[in-house]
Amino acid sequence: MIEVRFHGRGGQGAVVASEVLAKAAFRMGFEVSSFPFFGVERRGAPVTAFARIDSKPIRLKSSIYEPDYVVVLDNSLLRGVDVLEGLKPEGRVLINYPDGKQLAGLPARFKYHVLDATDIAVAHGIGSRTTPIVNTAIMGGFAKMCGQISLEAMLDSIREVAPVKPEENVAAARDAFERTKEVSL
Repeated sequence: MIEVRFHGRGGQGAVVASEVLAKAAFRMGFEVSSFPFFGVERRGAPVTAFARIDSKPIRLKSSIYEPDYVVVLDNSLLRGVDVLEGLKPEGRVLINYPDGKQLAGLPARFKYHVLDATDIAVAHGIGSRTTPIVNTAIMGGFAKMCGQISLEAMLDSIREVAPVKPEENVAAARDAFERTKEVSL
């Protein structure tokens, strides 16, 4: 079973990102489950969402405490939220992080991938410069990092789920796929 935990802020699309991932995996023949966890429901508040993917039926209905992957839509959550809590020893982390800046203060035992999903979202007109919606870009990056969910399945799911600007969202995901890179600490 593949377990993914998303960390974002209200309005960034973490819940929709988990849904896009689940739909993409389902398109590829997997069994899926995705669900959010809300604390304070307001724009800007921390939000957590989850997705499970397996080749057999998923009966587990709890939150994900030991994920294989962690996706961070807002790098400010690296301060104040333990986004790496429970991450499996071979776990991978995808972080929306500004191009050219060095990741610091994170344990070197995990594999980290970065992309500037904020810049990509702004460039494709998704959200606004002050409140970009980074979820579709981050899912293009996830397809590259994970390698088990095809970019084409992800793009088809984005077209299905995106409420507005579906082709701009698809273009953002393609761009993010190309710009996602693994970094060393």
